[in-house]
Parts: sequence; structure tokens; C-alpha cells
Amino acid sequence: MYRSGLMPDEITYSAILDVYAKLGKVEEVLSLYERGRASGWKPDPIAFSVLGKMFGEAGDYDGISFVLQEMRSLNVQPNVVVYNTLLEAMGRAGKPGLARSLFEQMVDSGLTPNEKTLTALVKIYGKARWARDAIELWDKMRSNNWPMDFILYNTLLSMCADLGLEEEAERLFEDMKQSKTCKPDSWSYTSMLNIYGSGGEVEKAMSLFEEMSRLGVEINVMGCTCLIQCLGRAKKVDDLVKVYGVSIEKGVKPDGRLCGCLLSVVSFCETSEDIEKVLKCLQEANPKLVSLVRLLEDENTSFKTIKEELKIILNESSIEVRRPFINCLIDICRNRNLHERSHELLYLGTFYGLYPGLHNKTESEWSLNMRSLSVGAAYTAFDEWMGSLCKMVERKETLPEHFSAYTGSGTHRFSQGLASAFDSHVKKLAAPFRQSEETAGCFIATREDLVSWVQSKLPPTVLAS
Repeated sequence: MYRSGLMPDEITYSAILDVYAKLGKVEEVLSLYERGRASGWKPDPIAFSVLGKMFGEAGDYDGISFVLQEMRSLNVQPNVVVYNTLLEAMGRAGKPGLARSLFEQMVDSGLTPNEKTLTALVKIYGKARWARDAIELWDKMRSNNWPMDFILYNTLLSMCADLGLEEEAERLFEDMKQSKTCKPDSWSYTSMLNIYGSGGEVEKAMSLFEEMSRLGVEINVMGCTCLIQCLGRAKKVDDLVKVYGVSIEKGVKPDGRLCGCLLSVVSFCETSEDIEKVLKCLQEANPKLVSLVRLLEDENTSFKTIKEELKIILNESSIEVRRPFINCLIDICRNRNLHERSHELLYLGTFYGLYPGLHNKTESEWSLNMRSLSVGAAYTAFDEWMGSLCKMVERKETLPEHFSAYTGSGTHRFSQGLASAFDSHVKKLAAPFRQSEETAGCFIATREDLVSWVQSKLPPTVLAS
């Protein structure tokens, strides 16, 4: 075009920018933009929307800032489409505060946000765990009568589920029921089941399940998983079996997460009768998992057999459920006093790369990172760690000054909390780990205290030598 003497107009520039951006040719986009600006072209909102989307998909905050600066310098007023693009870009770049400021700027300019605008902002607040800002946004939606659709309602409900906002979710759910155009669908009910399930609200969860059956709302595998987890923790195994059976009859196809959920229920069942009821459900969903549980119980089963059977199961499972499977199997072994098996499983989980970063050593500190472990797996890892340290003290090897054990601190209001369970475990062992005053979910001990504790447990003959 340039060689023929023709000069691109505004539409041509925007179209070519869009093509380059979709192909991921960032340098070509910027080169064309600068050439156009040098020739006197004034970009329109569409061109800036293309730039904003490109930088947003790359999570390039500097690029997004460049777009905003250029618009201000050229006195180009963004429209709703541009604001939506920039908000989504801010979300990908992990800038919730700037997204909020941009939204306020949009409203102050006199523009009315649409469903896409509000959904993008809710997702940003939810990801950042900004519960108060999200609820304030919802209140503004209602007071200003801003448009709401299924996606926005369900995004809000999902955020409430993630943050454990039960009362707010119930109000929102009732709003949907009263709406003429956005009645709750399967995903709306799933979010509520998630909230009630996480909070241990068994009666509310079962009432909701019965309401779904009565109204003909389809239950999906996620909703089934949430409800089964809730019933399992409440030790209501008969109700669990009933829910599982009804869900399967209605077409729910068990996935890895549902199998993992059933496996976790087995880990805290108290009677052999309840264990067999849950295993019967799991047998229908994943018979190989049940076979492995039986093998773990049999003291004649060799480590080689366990390794081979576990490898088959992991290879057939999706990546996101492999570690939870092993965590649950370790919990089952711990609860049945099969401690040697739990150590074998932890070893295999580490061997297969499912517990990266479990141990970390520097010259001044050794640490154990248990954030990705279940309670039983954390106990097993800690016991192994202390066993290794005991041997090092016996051999009088050099140790660092500080030791740390990290459990993490759940931000979810309904989180069971590995930290509290671990705290009880170290107190039971009288181990000299105490919670750090500076870092939540971190337990610390000094070399002096740890060596003294180890020596108190060693036989006098060992100390004398």
C-alpha cells in the first residue's frame, strides 16, 4: 500500500492492528502504531481496544499503562467496549486496585457499565479475595439498576462460594429466584451446594438437593462432589450413598475429583460398616482405587506391588487429582495405624514429582513446606523429617541455626486449617516448634531447642558415646 502511494485511513490502520495483534506480533503492532501516529493518524477507540486486549492477554501492565496514557494525550474518550477490554487486561495483569480506579473513572464519565463490565470486575475482585469491594459492587448494581445476566449472577455466586460468604450468597440466590429473566440454573445451585458443603450446613445442603430434584434442576458432578464431601464430614454415610445413587441415575459421570472426594470420606469414616458403604460407591466409579486400598490393608502386599498399582492409577488420572489421591491414601493409612504404608506412599508421591519443594535447605535454615499436604501426609512428612534430624544429632553432624515448618494459612472462612492440626501434633510430640508471630502458618524452632529435644529422647548409651 505504501509503495503504491496509497495512505491507510483510520479503518485500515485499526483492521491491520487487529490482525497483527491476533497473530501475537507485538513488535509489528507497535511499529505500525508509531508509523501511523507519525503520519498524522489519530487512533480511535477501536484501535485502543485492540492494543489494550493485546497487552492484557500478555499480562503486560506497562503496555496497558501506555494505552491509557496515549488516550489521555489524544483526548480520546473510551467507550464501554474499550473499558471492558482494559478491565479484563487489568485482571490478567493482577492489578485489582487499578481495575477499581478504572471502573470508577468509567462511571464518573457518565457511561453505564454492561454485564460484561461487571462480570470482569467481579472476577478480578474474587481472584484478589476483595470480598468487601465485591459486595459493595453488587449493592451498586441493585441501587443503580445496572443490567444483570446469568453469567454475572453465577460469577457473583461463585465468588461468594470461593470466599465463604454464605449470607451474601443466600441474598443473591433469593434475588435470582425473584428475577423474571435470570432464574437459578444448575451452576447457581452448584455454587450454593459448595457454600453449604464447605460450611458443614448439612440440612441446608440436603434441602437444596431435594429442591433441585423437585424443580427438575440437573445436578452436575461438581454439585454432587460438594454434597458428598459435606455428608461425609458429617458422618451421614447413608445420606451420602443415597445422594450418590440418585446422581448416577440422573446421568452424573464420576470424575477424578468425585473419586478423590469419596476416597477422602473413607479416610475419616469411623466404622468398618461405613467404610464398606463408601467403598461400594467408589467401586462403581474407580475399581482400581478400591483394589489399591485393599492392597494397602494387606500386610503381605509388597512395596513393589504398591508402586506398580499406584503408577497405573496415576497414569490414568488427570494431573490435578494425582496428589489429592495420594494425600487421601496416606490419611487412610494413618487412621488405620498403617504408618509404614503411609511413609511408603509419601516416598512414592515424592518420587513421582507430586510434592515438589517439600524440603528446602540453606546455610542458616532448613524448612519443611507442607502446604500441599493433607493432615495425615503432613504428620508423616514431619515425622520423617524429625527422624532424619535425630540420626544427624546422633552422628553429631552440623545443623543450621533455624528450622521452619510451613502449613500455610487458609484465607477461606470455612477452611479446616492444617495449621491448627499441626499445632496439636507438635504439642503431642512435645516438639519445640512454635507458631511464628511474624508469619501466619509458619512454625519455627532453634537448633539449640531441637537438639535438646532430640537428646531427651535418645537412650543414655547413645549420648555417652
